Amino acid sequence: VHFLIIPKKHIPMLESADSSDAPLLGRMMELAPRLAKEQGCRPGKEGGFKLQVNNGADGGQEVYHLHLHVMGGPRPWKK
Repeated sequence: VHFLIIPKKHIPMLESADSSDAPLLGRMMELAPRLAKEQGCRPGKEGGFKLQVNNGADGGQEVYHLHLHVMGGPRPWKK
């Protein structure tokens, strides 16, 4: 599973966010577990998912509109 959470408000990169963006950033984090579960990630210790935000060129950012990667699901190499 790999999907993005993309806010409507334009924030070029995470370091551009300020304290007025805290509710928006919190909402993105709040949505991630629910959407991950809806997309098939197993909840809890045995399942899980990870979150990633790329920030700047050295951080791998290619699209300069803040977005949150949500990745998870079964690991095929772990049997």
